[in-house]
Amino acid sequence: MKNNDWKDRLGTVYSTSPDFKYETGKNAEEETLPKEKQSLRISLDKRNRNGKMVTLITGFRGKSEDLASIGKFLKVRCGVGGSVKDGEIIIQGDFRHKIADILAKEGYGKTKII
Repeated sequence: MKNNDWKDRLGTVYSTSPDFKYETGKNAEEETLPKEKQSLRISLDKRNRNGKMVTLITGFRGKSEDLASIGKFLKVRCGVGGSVKDGEIIIQGDFRHKIADILAKEGYGKTKII
């Protein structure tokens, strides 16, 4: 059964061009770089978090599914909560050095603590 995507085209003006392609706003994600080529930055953040500290991992380039799996892996290994939002992994608490060690053992060579 064909997926009816008329809801994706709401607000689009009708075109008579046979070559016209509707843009649904879904961007294709880039392919995930190998572990050795990822340059991850680990930092401590307290801004806009009511004074609570979180460890931020930024700089990941790749698919959001891969980022979510790394985030889940780090949360389990650290034994704390966290989330993955806007291309960042957020881990509750100050785990900069532990995360750097974990990522180094997993093969992420270009990891930098800021």
